Amino acid sequence: MVQLGVSVPKTGTSRSIYLGLREQIAAGVYTPGDRLPSTRALAEEFGVSRTTVTSAFEQLISEGYVTVRQGAKATVARNAPNMVDQPAQGLRGSAKTLSAYAMRAMDLPAHLPGTTDLKYDFRYGDVAPDDFPKLLWRKAVTTAVLARRARLGYGHPAGSPELRQALQGYLWRARGIRCQPDQIVVTNGSQQALDICARVLVNPGDRVLIEEPSYAMARNVFVTLGAQTTPVPCDDDGLNTDRLPEPFGHALAFVTPSHQFPLGGVLSFGRRRQLVEWAEAADAHIIEDDYDGEYRYDVRPIPPLYLSGLDRVIYIGTVSKTLSPTLRLGYLVLPDALVEPFVRCKQISDRHGATFEQEALASLIDSGAYERHVRKMRRLNSSRRTAFLDAMRQTFGEKVEIVGTSAGLHVVVWFKGFDRSEEQRLAATAQSAGIGIYPISRLYTRDTERRAGFVFGYASIDVRRIQGGVKLLQHALAL
Repeated sequence: MVQLGVSVPKTGTSRSIYLGLREQIAAGVYTPGDRLPSTRALAEEFGVSRTTVTSAFEQLISEGYVTVRQGAKATVARNAPNMVDQPAQGLRGSAKTLSAYAMRAMDLPAHLPGTTDLKYDFRYGDVAPDDFPKLLWRKAVTTAVLARRARLGYGHPAGSPELRQALQGYLWRARGIRCQPDQIVVTNGSQQALDICARVLVNPGDRVLIEEPSYAMARNVFVTLGAQTTPVPCDDDGLNTDRLPEPFGHALAFVTPSHQFPLGGVLSFGRRRQLVEWAEAADAHIIEDDYDGEYRYDVRPIPPLYLSGLDRVIYIGTVSKTLSPTLRLGYLVLPDALVEPFVRCKQISDRHGATFEQEALASLIDSGAYERHVRKMRRLNSSRRTAFLDAMRQTFGEKVEIVGTSAGLHVVVWFKGFDRSEEQRLAATAQSAGIGIYPISRLYTRDTERRAGFVFGYASIDVRRIQGGVKLLQHALAL
């Protein structure tokens, strides 16, 4: 069933309702077989008589867009006329009115969810549905919803006080970060955290230092705002600080020091010091994206860069890899001087986050349930990692090189004997066999890496199925 809302001008005419519904069908908002809102519901929504709406429906029926059955709601016809190539009214010439921000966004590659009908999907960022603590979360949300309140109103733009207090304790226990609750700003995932950082600290024309390769959605935030990115190569020790550019003109640096995305390097202490000194010289801030800091297997946890940042470092955390990306819960830890401008800009962006979900997460953290869940997920994903690495080495042997294996929920696999130009062909061949693999070249800004490589995530696949997926991949690629 499709949502009720129909985007038509509320002129009160039968023709405006007819045109609006027809455009919705043409745009795919209502697809063949979908039920349409009732004439009574549309009449109430638009403030017109049912006769007016019925007249619009009769026109759609006569033209073959809609079918009706006795005692049932009208539905979109299975063989509705194809209007895909006809521009919807009101949209003609809209590109002329787009802002520079929107035009830059349109020039970037789209990063939309892919197909969901794959037998084995090694997409990075997904987690297994069965890993989510459904009963715990349902109980926590229910408790938050049923809590006695003086009012239901807008919350603080920085987030629920309960969650910020809970995060303060968690960050000290899990990452050694000492901060005050009012230094924490809860965001709609780490992506919004990045967007706010850029809006507060970057002007069009400013330069932003990024890793090469780097998280594409972070790079897109800066580019869309009109910044120029300066890519710095990464190696086994993370960002190569010997290659840092002159600091002049740089407003920001974006790094993943605890587990470089995607190559997996850990920024050494010497390089951390060099990076902070560079930021001092540039009078710039550093964004530390600690996107999967909870998952370390063969090495000791690495202290966050935030601890040695001299108030230059902005720390970003998220529960996307520990609970689920569907929750859209992330957070910033800010230097004192940045708290007020960040809170004011966030309030303009979204007023405040979803209160019930924030309070539910706070209760899980306070009860210890969240950290027990994290430990469970660390053990489970360690098993998945071992199963994946064993399967790849047994199946492909010396034909591949695997890097970034000591932490996180993904690795990079370089396929020997293939160059970058063949990545898309290999990915398409795998997809035709029901396997999702994802080229690394899209994470580079320059054409410097000639090998064919893929980012493999393993957190969404049952450990018992991983070997079968790798074997099928070998068969599909004929390696």
